[in-house]
Amino acid sequence: MTFQQLLYVVEISKCGSINKAAQKLYISQTGMSSAVRILESELGICLFKRSSRGVEFTSEGKRFVSYAVSLLEQKKRIEQLYEGCLEADSPVTLSVSAQRLTFLLGAFTDIINSLQTHYYDFNYRESNIDGVIDDVYDHRADIGIITLAEHTEQFIMHLLKLRNMEFHEIAEVKARVYCRVGHPLTRLEAISEEDLKKYPYLYFERGLGSAVEFSEEAHLISLKKPEKTICVNNSMVCSFLLSETDAFTIGTGLSNKKMSKKIASLPLLNANSIRIGWCCIKNQPQSPQLQEYIALLEKYTQNAIQYTQKTQM
Repeated sequence: MTFQQLLYVVEISKCGSINKAAQKLYISQTGMSSAVRILESELGICLFKRSSRGVEFTSEGKRFVSYAVSLLEQKKRIEQLYEGCLEADSPVTLSVSAQRLTFLLGAFTDIINSLQTHYYDFNYRESNIDGVIDDVYDHRADIGIITLAEHTEQFIMHLLKLRNMEFHEIAEVKARVYCRVGHPLTRLEAISEEDLKKYPYLYFERGLGSAVEFSEEAHLISLKKPEKTICVNNSMVCSFLLSETDAFTIGTGLSNKKMSKKIASLPLLNANSIRIGWCCIKNQPQSPQLQEYIALLEKYTQNAIQYTQKTQM
């Protein structure tokens, strides 16, 4: 079945005659009739009955015409969408999948604002660690931004190796506590696990069946589950709850001027290390846009480290 055959059938339904439809499309009546018979034979249906007065569509033929019209309209929209693109520059593309690392969002906005082209197709997905890795492995993303904590690193690195992927470190930091500005914890010079016990622990939901090694938060030293917990699956909800309640979470601790207005980053005693970086398929070619984006990731990470050291110690 071809779009040409669909066009013939739809035109016959409009004109009520094979002869008139053939004249309108500037082809022979014999050629049109032959194409329609081939289509009917392929589908095993009779589209219409022929007579000296024209054609009368069968119930099956009427249903077929409704589908054919829809397909032809979609074809037309696609052609209109890309009309002229061959003459213009090829669209700039960049697809990113990332953990919920708010301090790095500026890198994505910077590369968008720097574009000097009319055609681009960008995609930014926010997901869990396993979701990020899946996105890169399945080619839904060019790059995945993840963090490796001491309790997750061996597992994640092994998974990346099995999938022919590699991890590129941007920075290594000590885990810190996130909580609201004005939280009782902000009065302490350094926070112990004991200090955290009476406050709700906020963490991100993992995918169904995901191993604990896919958790995004740096674990408490003892690995004991806190008595009060709040589970969320959205970075905006996480930020709101941190800024409006006594909940806390543990992560990279990196911050920027915008974040620090509502959320504090505090040092944690005996904190484990967290490695921040990006993953991709091994030996995957990098577009100029991807190279620029990676450079921006490094810049924003270093800026966040410097800002955190300066304002939150």
